[in-house]
Amino acid sequence: MTRRIYSTDAYAREMAASVIDVDRDDRRVLLDQTVFYPGGGGQPHDTGALWCGDDRLEVVGVTADDAGVWHWLDVPPPQAGMPLTGAIDWERRYRLMQTHTAMHALCGVVWERYRSPVTGGNMNPGEGRLDFELPEWDPEDRDPLEHALNEQLQRALPVRVSFLPRSVADDDPSLIRTKVNLLPDSLTEVRVIDIVGLDRQADGGTHVASTTEVGRVQIAKVESKGKGFRRIRLTIG
Repeated sequence: MTRRIYSTDAYAREMAASVIDVDRDDRRVLLDQTVFYPGGGGQPHDTGALWCGDDRLEVVGVTADDAGVWHWLDVPPPQAGMPLTGAIDWERRYRLMQTHTAMHALCGVVWERYRSPVTGGNMNPGEGRLDFELPEWDPEDRDPLEHALNEQLQRALPVRVSFLPRSVADDDPSLIRTKVNLLPDSLTEVRVIDIVGLDRQADGGTHVASTTEVGRVQIAKVESKGKGFRRIRLTIG
C-alpha cells in the first residue's frame, strides 16, 4: 500500500519514493509513498512531475485502488525498484485546498440554516458547485447566505484532520452530509475534516489549515435543478 502523505499533511509538496509496481501498457507506476492526491469527493487529482535521475516524467493522471496510488506518466515508466522524487503543481493544489474548504464551509452554513443535505458537488481550482435539497429556497436568500459564509470564513476557524474506526463513524450520522452515504463497505477507517464549530464530515480531500486562508467567497449563481433542488456555484479570490 502507498503511504498517502497528502492525507495527513496537505502542505507537503515534494517526496522521495520508490517504484513498487509498473504497468507499462498504461504508462503508470505505483509508489511506496506520495504527495499526489488521486482525486475523489469532487476534487480532481493533482498534477506535477516525477524525476528519475535527471529525467522529468510528467504526471498526467493519478488514481487509487486496493494496491495503492498509481501515477500516470507522459512517457514510458521506470523499472520497479527505482528511486525517484516527485513534486505537485503547488499553486493548483493550494487553490483546490481553498476551494474545497470553502465548499465545506458552505455545507456548514446551509446545514445550520436549512438542515439540508448535499446531493452532489464538483470543483476546479477557484470555483465549485454544490447541489442541495432546498424546497423552501427564496432567491432573496442568496445575498444573506453569501454574507453568512464569509462571516464564518473570517472567524479563522481551524480545520482539523482526524481518523475514526468505521464502527465509530457509522454511529455518528452527522458525519455524512450527503443525501446518500457514499462510504464504500470496504473502508475500515474514516478520515474526518472538522472546520471547528461549523462543519464536520467524512472526507478524503485536501484542505487549508484555517478558514482565513480561503479568502473571500462569492456565490456566483444559484440554479434550479428540479423541484426542491438548487445548485449553488461559488468562486473564491
